[in-house]
This record gives sequence, C-alpha cells and structure tokens, in this order.
Amino acid sequence: MVRALWVDGDAPRAGEPRAVRSGRIDDGRGRQPALLLWMPGPRSYTREDVAELHLPGSPPLLRCAFERLVAAGARPAGPGEFTRRAFESGRIDLTRAEGVLALVGARCAEERRAALALVAGGLAERVGGLRSALEELRATCEASLDFEEAETGHVPRADLERAARAVAEALAEALRWERRRAPSSGEARVVLAGAPNAGKSTLFNALTEDGAALVSGQAGTTRDVIEGSWTLGGTRVTLVDGAGEGSEEVTEGTVDALARDRARGAREAADLVLWVVDAARTDASAIVAEAAGLPAAAPCVLAWSRLDEACATPRPPEEVLAAGRPALWAAVSAVAGTGLDDLAAACSGVLGLGAAQSGALGLGGLPRELSERHGAGLRAAADALAAGLDAWSGGATLDLFAAHLREATDALDEIDGRTTSEAVLDRLFDRFCIGK
Repeated sequence: MVRALWVDGDAPRAGEPRAVRSGRIDDGRGRQPALLLWMPGPRSYTREDVAELHLPGSPPLLRCAFERLVAAGARPAGPGEFTRRAFESGRIDLTRAEGVLALVGARCAEERRAALALVAGGLAERVGGLRSALEELRATCEASLDFEEAETGHVPRADLERAARAVAEALAEALRWERRRAPSSGEARVVLAGAPNAGKSTLFNALTEDGAALVSGQAGTTRDVIEGSWTLGGTRVTLVDGAGEGSEEVTEGTVDALARDRARGAREAADLVLWVVDAARTDASAIVAEAAGLPAAAPCVLAWSRLDEACATPRPPEEVLAAGRPALWAAVSAVAGTGLDDLAAACSGVLGLGAAQSGALGLGGLPRELSERHGAGLRAAADALAAGLDAWSGGATLDLFAAHLREATDALDEIDGRTTSEAVLDRLFDRFCIGK
C-alpha cells in the first residue's frame, strides 16, 4: 500500500530486513518528502510487518497523506489497536499492555514509576514464575497418582507440602511487590477548580469529614493546597482544595503566585476536576472561557454553586452546557446542603467507582484500578493455595490437592490475560488514545 504512494526513492519490500528509507510520496495533490521506517515482523511491536511514515508536521499535508492512504485501502486504527495486537500476538502480556496505558496517562513521577514497573515486566515475570511452579507441582501430584507410596515414582507428602509452601511465600512476596509498585495513594483524587470566591472552600467543608478549609467572603483566602476525605457510594476519595484561578495577573515569586502554581499542579494530577461556578454569574462567554482553561487530561463535573443566594439561577447557561466540557453537572448549596447527593452521584458515575467495585475499569483512577485488579488476582491465587494446604494437612487426596492448584493457576491467568474476558479487554483497550 505504501509502495503505491512512493514515487521518489526505493521503498522496501516484504521480506526485506529492517531499514530506513527517504524519498517522496504522492499525496494526491503533490509530492511531499517522507521518511519510511520498515520494521518486518516478528521483530516489531505487533509482530506484524510495520511501515511507519514520518512526514512534515503541516496539518494540511498530513491530512492529504492520510486521505490518500485511506483511499488506497488503509483504515484508521481504533483506540489501543496496536497495543491490543501486540497482546493478542503474544508480544506482551496484559500487565505490560496496562503499563503502556498507565504510562501514557501518567500525571506525576510516582505514576510514571508505577507504570514503568509494569512495562518492564516486573509483575509479568513474577506471575510467570508462579505459574510455572504451580504447574510443576500439579504435574508432580498427577504423576504420583499412578504410584503407590512404596513405589519409586511416588513423591512423599512432606515434599509436596514443602514445595507448596514455597510457592505460597512467593505469592505473598508478589503481592507485597504489587503494593510497593502502586502509587502510594490508592484513592482517586478529586480537585476543586474555579474562580476565587466561587464557593470552593465552603463546598470542600460540606463534603469532607474534617472540613478544615478557611472560609471567608474575601476572595483569595485559600493559599495552600488542602486535602480531605470524601465518601462516594461507599468509596473514599481524596478531595483537594486550592487557590482559585483568577483573571488578575500576579507577580511571580509572591505568595499569590506560589499558591496559584500549587493549585494548578494539583489540578493537573486530578482523576476528576470538580469545577465550581457561582450560580449568580450570568457572563456565559466568560464561563465557557474558564472551562477551556481547565486541565484536558481529566474528566470534569460542574458544581453550579451557591444556589441559596437570592440572585442565583437554577441551572447553568445553555452555552456552558453546550460547550461540552463538564461531563455532568449539579446545582448545589453547600450552606443548605441542597444538591450534594446529586453532585456525589455525578462524580461517582464519572469516576466509575461503582463499576470499579465490581471489577470493571471505570473512567478515573487508573493506577488504583490496575493495582486492585492485580492484587485481587494474586489474593485469589494465594487463597486457593492456602485452601489446598489446609485440605492437604487434613489428609486430602492428591487429586483434590491438584484441583486447588489448578484454581490458583486460573487466578494468575486472569492477571496476565490468558483467560481474561473479552468484555474486560474491550473496556481496557478502549481507554487508549488513537495510535497506541
């Protein structure tokens, strides 16, 4: 397909070794320079033959080349398609694929560290070693079924128990490694954003258990970043309050500038931005402009605040809702307690907390969700092995002990994707951006 566009220079052919070629392609409207990276399978990311075009960074030229490729028979890749192909071809296991997704979405050094540990195969190697040990132990049990205790091929019960307890300790170490790997805060982070004096601190106090934010009618009271615990549908999240983002310029190096920078850093690391807007505001265009300045990496819920004020309107302007930045919204009064349940339901839905509790991957808190999935699989394997050892100590037969070992192996297979359902895989890879 690429050769059909290549008009100046030698394009590699199938079967040729890895190469880099320079030339030009016909994009249907002219000829533009191109660099072609040829990566034949199986030594490519997906284990397939891959041709990668590097073109000038001009949007019109890229659009022409893209349209020409589609007309020649190519199709746009779906979200996560390349990583899914790498997984399905056996190039990487599911934990490494999850690491790629977590690395792309990492918003701080700690999340990058946790993601790189998965990409490097830290969990995959442990799971692979555990599976091998369990399968060897099960094979020994099943082989011993053919021999009486006095025969040469029989393995003493004490030896089998000793080997099983060694695997149990390795499982415990793998679980400890996963706990060390995961970012230190297992809770999703919901960060308040909005203009100074929009009611963020009052809302923070109404939602959190300690309510430690200082509230004042004077704008700019909040200087430092404050954290508290907020319970959403039975799940605790970290709610973060910081300085408002005002339109006034601040002098660099001052306390105001430091407070602004800390608040921005907190918003950039959010799993969900809770955007607080005073319900008395009528400047729709300014509110839309404020929404455009919110972090793009995290979903957003709008808290239409101060509903108890006399001049408050019951809903945001249609222009604000039509702009599409908030995923959901709720009208609230932190003073009267109005709408707080609706706000909690909206945030819980966007974060996917209910789905995460049942094992699905929600829209936020990816590092937490991945760690929970891996931990659940390791604990299930450890529990199955522990049950087998208990039964073995009680005089259970070899075939019953082998069944427990099979159950432990099945739990590990869920972790690295050997038996993971298509529905879970679809939810995972749909979270990737295009081209990953």
